[in-house]
Amino acid sequence: MGRSDSNNDKRASGRQGGTFRKKSYARGNSPLKKNTEAPKAPSDPNVMRLNKYVANSGVCSRREADIYISAGSVTVNGKPVTEMGYKVKITDEVKFDGRLLNPIKKEYVLLNKPKDFTTASRNEQGRRTALGLISKATKTELKPVGKLSKDTTGLLLFTNDGELTKRLNSPKNGLRKIFHIELNKPLRSADMKKIQDGLTVDEKVVRVQDISFVDKAPKTQVGMEIFSTRTNIVQRIFETLGYDIIKLDRVVYGSLTKKDLPRGHWRYLTEQEVVNLGMIK
Repeated sequence: MGRSDSNNDKRASGRQGGTFRKKSYARGNSPLKKNTEAPKAPSDPNVMRLNKYVANSGVCSRREADIYISAGSVTVNGKPVTEMGYKVKITDEVKFDGRLLNPIKKEYVLLNKPKDFTTASRNEQGRRTALGLISKATKTELKPVGKLSKDTTGLLLFTNDGELTKRLNSPKNGLRKIFHIELNKPLRSADMKKIQDGLTVDEKVVRVQDISFVDKAPKTQVGMEIFSTRTNIVQRIFETLGYDIIKLDRVVYGSLTKKDLPRGHWRYLTEQEVVNLGMIK
């Protein structure tokens, strides 16, 4: 076969064994393949599977929720639903064994707050907020449990669990807090005794569980354990005695500590930590 006859075979050139060259396209000018698949509709955030609704309410896991649903223990708007994969709206009334459920998953984030960050929920006048430091932790709106002043560092808990927040902020809950305090001058032994015996601040006696000097540190540094929920009470105790606080760091909050939590970092609470806090009445 001659060269002139090769093109009549319409065989491809190169690796395919022929000399006929297929039509080529410049980069970026090749015909686009048509997408025949229909675009996926965006998911409705106000609709979710029933097992997720039940699990988010803190009743059980999703797998366990499926078992309860199939057993008829879950009702939607007053009617038992046993269908797997059943979807409900956020506004539906869902009950488990007669108890009304809340589908918003409860979340708990612990922050080791740096200095110069406020606990305000909004960034006002360019101020840096502690809430901004945990912005990547969740899409759920969380609020701080109690407050720390802008200059105070240390443990700050955020959650959307309103019931727990109310209990932790109650003056009767007995929640322990330990602070590492640095003063502008050495603390006199007589003043430490006044604090130990109960110091009157704004016509109310403040009781501390313990106060002592920090080991192997100047007498300007003390540790204090206190249960009071009064605003800025540690600062006010020392102001009453004529001291200024240079540094104030909350190192223990309930059963939570700063272990493996560097300044400015956050972490989620473990299930056991949530249980421990939930036992506080």
